[in-house]
Amino acid sequence: MLKINLRYLNSPPVLYLLRAHQFNLQLICTTMSLNLKLSQRETTFNSEVVTRFELYNSLFQTLPFYQVKDTGILLPFFSSHCEKGAAMNASPTDIIETFFKKYVPDIDHREQINRMFRFIQYIERQVVLFDAIEDSSFNKLGKFDDSGTLQSLLQQAAISDETRKNISEKLKDFSLRLVLTAHPTQFYPGTVLGIMTDLIEAVKVNDITSIDVLLQQLGKTPFFNKTSPTPVDEAISLSWFLENIFYYAVSGIQAKLEEEFDIDASSQLLEMGFWPGGDRDGNPNVTTESTKAVASYLRQRLFRCYYRDFRNLKRRITFRGVEKPMAKLEKLIYKNANEHGDPKDIQAELLSLLQTVKQTIITDHDSLFVDIVEDLMQKVRLFGCYFATLDIRQDSRILRSVFDYVTERTETGIPAGYNDTEETDKLKNIAFNEVDFKRPDDADDMTSDTLDTIRLMKQIQHSNGEKACQRFIISNCQRASDILQLIDLFLWSGWKKESLSVDFMPLFETVNDLTRAGEIMEQLYTHPYYAEHLKLRGNRQTIMLGFSDSTKDGGYLMANWSIYKAKVELTAMARKYGVSLAFFDGRGGPPARGGGKTHRFYASMGNEIANEHIQLTIQGQTVSSQYGSVETARFNMEQLINAGIISSLHPNRNDLLDNRHKKLISEMAEVSHKLFLALRAHPLFVEYLEKFSPLKLLSRINISSRPTKRNAGAPLKLEDLRAISFVTSWSQLKQSIPGFYGVGTALKLMKDEGNWAEIQELYQTSGFFKTMLDNCMMSMSKSDFRVTAYLEKDEKFGDFWKMLKNEFELTRTMLLELTGSAVLMEEYPVERRSIAIREKIVLPLVIIQHYALQCLNNSQDAELIEIYDKLVIRTVYGIVNAGRNLA
Repeated sequence: MLKINLRYLNSPPVLYLLRAHQFNLQLICTTMSLNLKLSQRETTFNSEVVTRFELYNSLFQTLPFYQVKDTGILLPFFSSHCEKGAAMNASPTDIIETFFKKYVPDIDHREQINRMFRFIQYIERQVVLFDAIEDSSFNKLGKFDDSGTLQSLLQQAAISDETRKNISEKLKDFSLRLVLTAHPTQFYPGTVLGIMTDLIEAVKVNDITSIDVLLQQLGKTPFFNKTSPTPVDEAISLSWFLENIFYYAVSGIQAKLEEEFDIDASSQLLEMGFWPGGDRDGNPNVTTESTKAVASYLRQRLFRCYYRDFRNLKRRITFRGVEKPMAKLEKLIYKNANEHGDPKDIQAELLSLLQTVKQTIITDHDSLFVDIVEDLMQKVRLFGCYFATLDIRQDSRILRSVFDYVTERTETGIPAGYNDTEETDKLKNIAFNEVDFKRPDDADDMTSDTLDTIRLMKQIQHSNGEKACQRFIISNCQRASDILQLIDLFLWSGWKKESLSVDFMPLFETVNDLTRAGEIMEQLYTHPYYAEHLKLRGNRQTIMLGFSDSTKDGGYLMANWSIYKAKVELTAMARKYGVSLAFFDGRGGPPARGGGKTHRFYASMGNEIANEHIQLTIQGQTVSSQYGSVETARFNMEQLINAGIISSLHPNRNDLLDNRHKKLISEMAEVSHKLFLALRAHPLFVEYLEKFSPLKLLSRINISSRPTKRNAGAPLKLEDLRAISFVTSWSQLKQSIPGFYGVGTALKLMKDEGNWAEIQELYQTSGFFKTMLDNCMMSMSKSDFRVTAYLEKDEKFGDFWKMLKNEFELTRTMLLELTGSAVLMEEYPVERRSIAIREKIVLPLVIIQHYALQCLNNSQDAELIEIYDKLVIRTVYGIVNAGRNLA
């Protein structure tokens, strides 16, 4: 960042330099303004967040929770002791033992463990307190960073009528879809989320009495489930965000955009998606019944939201002439909110009744309270009778098996020996005949679920509307026939060709699949039947790209670069065949799974990449950290909208990477990929994760219905390990390997080969490259090799640990040199400070976890082993919660 000393701004040498290099004075003023804003934001963060946390934390630590009254008093000493021990590279065992010897010398080992459980309970709630205080200050901190929000878009529109018109035109062909997923990293249960919401409001006004009571409630509220949730339980948990956050945030943004720009009210810019109950890829607990139950539940919760709004409407609309439509509205909404019966899609009927009420108010009652009616109409248009589109996802290998099952049992037009033919022959031989195949009662569970769910999708569309369940995602999609065979399964299950209201979406994840994605899509676009199906669907194609598995497969740089290249190729292919393309990005919370400063990736897309429709998953702690309140949800959604519109309206030519830059990034990705593959192939790789991280115990954390790995009963293999478990394990180790490993080696290669000046220029000019490395630095900021420094002297794992540490140090050195910074994330001081505070809060949890793992590795006592297991498991919650995007 450019820094200017005001004292020397008017000196002749500086003026000469400015003229010589043709600096833009407006740029200088803007930079000075940004520096000033940055300083103000830091000051605000210190006063609003840091100081208040210290105040309320001292109040919190005096509350008499649990069995041991002095836990809150001991905790500061324990935290300080852990910090000093880590600074000295002491082992977790030494840190724990010396603490108890110094501060509580008269208790035995089991009582020491009991104290550690009490510490965990306090620290978990300290994290919640910090979350609440930080979120309560969001509006005060956010005002310094409105560059990518709706306000920024409005400021641009104010420049001229032509600019406003251009933005309006772009908005007409733009959409944002956020998809809530069921991945197992959303640790806060609904009860805690409710307390957090109330706590945020109390902190905003410094209501000490309410804060005191809420902290007491928080202290007595469980943070974890005693049993694993079902898919329906997961849906109920995540629907809290739909009901309390997105219901208001989505309608608020849509209304503001319609008010400011020339957008038709029927144009839906924002959409919500939902995976719990529909995503059955590798999750045997998702069944047709759970899919049906979730669709019904979403509908019911939505109508309860409508009824809540209608009651407010009824209190104001008390005029003559609206009695009949109001009475009918109340009856319809109340019935659907409380009774199951035989549901039907009544969106059109609701809108018609509301329109009648609105027109009467305008005509006869001077438009009094018409805005309340319009608000409810807005929500009915946005959410219909479904709330969020329930996506269905299944692995291609399962779908192939079901395809074979049906073709073996009925005449479908598929020729004998079909499976033995080449892909090109398969594409010619798929017949697309309509066959009403009735599933036999003795079909296996997976086949039954697949065929029953395909029929259920039709029922859900009838009851909740077409958008309620219209997308089928094929995981591990490796060939065009995977899509076409699935279409056949629909035609064999009661669906008709001319009314097949389903979008078929391939999911490309691994590095190899990404390289073949363009070829696969061209085969589909040129296939007569599929081309005809696309026409029926408005010639729109959605393609899902997964960050998580590509990172686990190829490392951080290669994953990001492979996805970038795939997007360029897939965009060119879609444009070649006149297809409107939308990318659906499967992003997790951490940078290693596509998270971090997500909106900056979308803002950096040049016109080589389709960016008119932004679709992404939000999952794990990203849901509560970025969308945990209406204010934060609106802010983050507005940033994504702004990114999509601005990248389309003013594509930065620097984001169109030239051939030279592409070659440099490709070389870096290749050397990084090679290093990462060598790491994965290391004979100690899996054993290291199993021994020093909670990997083996993640399946016992009762937060998800989904197994931590595929082939749950088989021995652990890296290829079966889910990306979430893979990334979570490294984050618990405080090593974040998937988020940086290979980056330092790649950058050093560039410097050694004399390309450093070009890489520095690339970082300054390419939004894609800069965001990728900035997110890498964020990931590294949450690493702390001090915790495992004791392993350096380990006879078996010492060299392996040093190899990881050396790459970390090399990456940090190269990134600091590249960015001209003294510390990681120097450009984002508030975020850096927030991370540092959170890491300090949970350091005792990390120490306790590694202490318990050390005990597990050395204990033969079955009873103690079970206790150590529980100790490890309990630490995971707080560490992930504090990281906000660690899993």
